[in-house]
Order: sequence, then C-alpha cells, then structure tokens
Amino acid sequence: MNYNRHIPENGIWRFFSVPLWERTDIFNAQEGQAMSVTCTGEDRNLRLTVSGEVDHHGARAVMQELDRQVDAGLPKRLTLDLSGVTFMDSSGIAVLLRAYRRMAELGGALTVANVPPQALKVLRAAGLERIIRFE
Repeated sequence: MNYNRHIPENGIWRFFSVPLWERTDIFNAQEGQAMSVTCTGEDRNLRLTVSGEVDHHGARAVMQELDRQVDAGLPKRLTLDLSGVTFMDSSGIAVLLRAYRRMAELGGALTVANVPPQALKVLRAAGLERIIRFE
C-alpha cells in the first residue's frame, strides 16, 4: 500500500509516494518474549494490531512504531486492536494516551478495539473510556 503525502522542503511542498503498512516484530529481551505490531491500512485508515505483553519493557517500542506509522501515513482514523494482548500494565495507558494525542494533532479519531478483560480493567481504572472510544 502506498500513501501520498506532502513534505515541506525548503518552503516548497513536494508530492511523493511513501511505502506504508508493514509488520513489525518487537522482541522484548527483558522478558524473553516477542511482541508484534501488525499495521494495515487503506484510505487514510490505519489499524495497528498489538500482540504480546504491553508492559514497561515493550511499551516504548510500541509507541515508537505507532509514531513511525502515524508520521508515514498521516491517518484520519487510527484503530488500535488489542485482541492479541496477553498482559497490560499502566504502561499501556501511556501507549493509548500517546495514540490519542497524535491523532488529536492530526484532527483524526482514535478507536481501541477488542480489548481483553485484564487490559480493560487497567484502562477503565485510569478513566480512559471518558476520552477514548472503545469497541
């Protein structure tokens, strides 16, 4: 999938094509467990599917991948699919707040889908359902 975007270069806007939406595997060396972030998209709709443990060891890598994909595609709608998440601590709150902030900067929307029960307890305890849409 290719996306067109404008990049300012010396005050002149140029139009070019950027390859986007790729699978990224993130290995959590601290825990010896692999995480994965699968990115798919179409028509400025980006879906990031996260699998594995979202804890303090892996959250930074997930946020970096999130930033990279959002910067590359400039989506209008971002869906974070957490169906493969096996564990989430308060670091997952930081991931969702980062996604929310990035989409607000772009004037876009964030939806969090398929949240496992354990992760949902963490996110509800933080009150995120008041600002982020859950499906």
